[in-house]
Amino acid sequence: MLAVLDLTGSDARTTEDIFTGVSQRMPLGRVYGGQVLAQSIVAASRTLPENRSVHSMHGYFLRPGDASKGITFAVDRIHDGRSFSTRRTQAFQEGVPIFSMIASFQDEDPGLDHQEPMPEGVPAPEDLPDIEAQLEGLHPMTKRLFLDRPADLRHVPSPIYLTADEEATPRQAVWMKVRRPIGDDPDLHRAALAYLSDLTIQESILRAHGLAWATPGLKVASLDHAMWWHRAGRVDEWMLYVQESPSARGGRGLSSGRIYSRDGVLLASVAQEIMVRVPDGVRLADQPR
Repeated sequence: MLAVLDLTGSDARTTEDIFTGVSQRMPLGRVYGGQVLAQSIVAASRTLPENRSVHSMHGYFLRPGDASKGITFAVDRIHDGRSFSTRRTQAFQEGVPIFSMIASFQDEDPGLDHQEPMPEGVPAPEDLPDIEAQLEGLHPMTKRLFLDRPADLRHVPSPIYLTADEEATPRQAVWMKVRRPIGDDPDLHRAALAYLSDLTIQESILRAHGLAWATPGLKVASLDHAMWWHRAGRVDEWMLYVQESPSARGGRGLSSGRIYSRDGVLLASVAQEIMVRVPDGVRLADQPR
């Protein structure tokens, strides 16, 4: 993860700043969406003065990326104000855009402060099984998709990798963190949080209908992703990702999430819409709750 977030600057210039990067190897060969959005944030951050950090982004996944090929990031310096800056980043492979994002950056300013409290009664991550214990029976290549991740994930109530055994409900919570310390750079932690934000956000939609990732013929693709950073936090410490889906219709589903530090500080909010297609004959849960 750290290697792919360390982009290379380019001497090539048009009216935009150009950066290049590589992808993590993926068992299915497609670029992980959270990677390319995190890289786009890093690229935009490289064009800003120190201490002006990302506070919001809105991005669209345009095409599936090829993890075996490099990615070029073009950053358009749309606006620089006294305390805010706006950047547009587009990610290209072989001259074709695969992701497009607009992000806003702000200097640290004083102001009003309130937050939605973290839910109570959630089991601690140490009291939940680790991911390796949840993957028995999976094909080795499919296991790699989960075990090669830089993140440790603990689902509440349980993951839906193989089955969705719990009562159908459009909500879940996930404890998450990267597997080792990554230093103290706050911009790196913000980018890594974007990377993590795409890992499980789709699952409240599937859980609402009793669907597991292993459902034969299930097709899921992220369409867009929005994120707001509220407060600084560390991704190498446990965070709670509270997720729910307010709606699914017409082959699309919407999910939203809030990310808290372990001590209850609201770090970020996330929203994502996905394309989800279920084969005919797959029985769905009768009534999402």
